[in-house]
Amino acid sequence: MSTTFGTTNAATGQSTPKLRTRPLAAAFILLGGIAALIVGIALSVSFGAADIALTTVWEAVFRFNPESTQHQIVQELRLPRVLAGMMVGASFAVAGALMQGMTRNPMADSGLLGLNAGAGFMMALCFAFFPGLPFMYLILYSFVGAGIGAGLVYGIGSLAKGGLTPVRLVLAGAAVSALLTALSEGIALHFRIGQDLAFWYAGGMAGTKWIQLDMMLPWVAGALLAAMMLSRSITTLSLGEDVAVGLGQRTGMIKLAGTAIVLVLAGSAVAVVGAVGFVGLLIPHLTRFLVGVDYRWIIPCSAVLGSLLVVFADLGARMVNPPYETPVGAIIALLGVPFFLYLARRERREL
Repeated sequence: MSTTFGTTNAATGQSTPKLRTRPLAAAFILLGGIAALIVGIALSVSFGAADIALTTVWEAVFRFNPESTQHQIVQELRLPRVLAGMMVGASFAVAGALMQGMTRNPMADSGLLGLNAGAGFMMALCFAFFPGLPFMYLILYSFVGAGIGAGLVYGIGSLAKGGLTPVRLVLAGAAVSALLTALSEGIALHFRIGQDLAFWYAGGMAGTKWIQLDMMLPWVAGALLAAMMLSRSITTLSLGEDVAVGLGQRTGMIKLAGTAIVLVLAGSAVAVVGAVGFVGLLIPHLTRFLVGVDYRWIIPCSAVLGSLLVVFADLGARMVNPPYETPVGAIIALLGVPFFLYLARRERREL
């Protein structure tokens, strides 16, 4: 079942075109997704190099015994890891949804548009020149790096004759990402910090600690709440800037606020797990297909589906070749690369 909605500006009398939405599908995704997420968390905490019974997991969470090795594994290793996966998946997915809504670019994604590479470049600088820097400062520098990457991509893409197009933006993103990644690798070789950066190159949640989650949670929670508050404006902006201006929307302020939210979400996620790409490309498209084009539904549903994708991808990464782990970024790329090629092919036909 689908419904339509429109908005009317009291001053101008203009109204947006009616937009198809599927609130029942969105409610099902939210409720079913949360239930599936609980199952995924239980499986992720239970499975690993040492399988732990679900009853033991329950006891470790609610009746923790510090003398039990299995309880320590659950509390200190697996639980923070899976919770990090939830936050990272929600962050990348919502960041991608906001970028696609603001730019009307179906291929917008923090990984494709240089944000992840920029954040990784700042991580390299921090490891090289400020070893032992507290994690809070790593997050802040990651925000700055993401902003640098995005600024370079949009600046280079705007230099082309005819302005920005989805394909030009992705090409500029690929060039800037390659440059920043090469610089990061050069710094790693010169300062011999390759092992420290290998984690960020591959993408993964192994080694995530509670202190990292404590520092990440306020940033991510605040940014997700701000994204929800901005969702109606993003819906209007996604119809086109002319429509948004005609309705009296201050598009410059909306884009500035949306960009700040994207930088916080992408920067926080990269600081914890590294350059995991394609979550912000896949999930918003899937969400729009399922629930329609109202960002009041797209943003929360994207957060739930993004969390599901990363949690189950991380679980799969541990089960592909036990007891060794496959980088979670590689697992997600198996889905993301074919979808990106499909989008690029479709955009080229539409040019």
